[in-house]
Amino acid sequence: MESMVLLLGVSAGAGGAHAMLTHSDQPHLPPIDHCEVPRRAGGGVEESVFEAIHQMMGAAGTRDELVSGTAVTCRCPLHAEAIRAGAGERRLTIVEEPLAQLRYLRFTGQLPDNGSVILYDLGSSGLTITHADCRTDTILSSKRSTVLGGDGYDALLRWRLARGGVLTDKPTSRRHREQLSDTRVVTAINTDTGDRVVLTRSDLAELCAAGIHHSASFVRQIIDETGVRPEAMALLGGCTRSPIIRAELAELIDLPIIYDPEPDLVSARGAVLLAAERRGGDLRMPRLRAGATSIAPTADRRKLIAAVAVTAALGATIAGLLATDKGSPRPENGSNPRPAEIVAPTSRSFG
Repeated sequence: MESMVLLLGVSAGAGGAHAMLTHSDQPHLPPIDHCEVPRRAGGGVEESVFEAIHQMMGAAGTRDELVSGTAVTCRCPLHAEAIRAGAGERRLTIVEEPLAQLRYLRFTGQLPDNGSVILYDLGSSGLTITHADCRTDTILSSKRSTVLGGDGYDALLRWRLARGGVLTDKPTSRRHREQLSDTRVVTAINTDTGDRVVLTRSDLAELCAAGIHHSASFVRQIIDETGVRPEAMALLGGCTRSPIIRAELAELIDLPIIYDPEPDLVSARGAVLLAAERRGGDLRMPRLRAGATSIAPTADRRKLIAAVAVTAALGATIAGLLATDKGSPRPENGSNPRPAEIVAPTSRSFG
């Protein structure tokens, strides 16, 4: 790999794009520059990706440096196609996201040399679980759920605050959740009424419990389907910054845990490494051939049915809360409710 080549790594998702500018031999160090571009309501995933690229190219220009390569990770073929169509004459390497994650974990020495690994990627828009072979970078099985994710947990948190008389919006509830990753207690204040709600990590754990337990069943299902016992499980995505989620998963799933201190940047950092190795084109992972999975025993089928029931109930609850957010009546005086004031340390960027 060339040293000191300036590269741009971008991770694209349903919630927006993360981008980081760094040198090819330093993807594990704090980036030269980075940005997060949320996805605009009604906008395509490619919109946030190209805005992030534009911002980072501008940052490189102010340093009078040239970006030698750009790689964008995508979770699904539809996102990849949209980005490819919008790229025009830009020379991009479009990478399947789990491949970038495996590449960075291998670079940092966290990935087992042999066997397989579970990639547990919990972001704002949902949960993706991928069972991958570490030696061949083959996907053995992969599943996606939009029921479990940061947006759903934020909706539950807003419901919990509303019960205490504190009305808040989505960005504020997200900051509450992120701050509970760093501190054990956060106080939310309704600045109109003076009502207060004290939130603790235990409160958040109670709200997240059903989803975390279901996701553990999800992991066990994938292992049963492939018939391959993984060597470890890597926790990825911004939501796994929460000590509550990490501790609960470690207790529920009997696997060694791999955790990078900045789990939401693993994909972008892997993209940087792949941008240095290949300039342009698509990088996709091979799949295990159809029908090469084992059949789960009857007892596991019963667990799976129970997990599906939990998913349906949890999904209905979160969908109802999100619908309530959109259709909530306005105060009688016609003004919008003020976001709750947060009394806690400043949250991390990229939380």
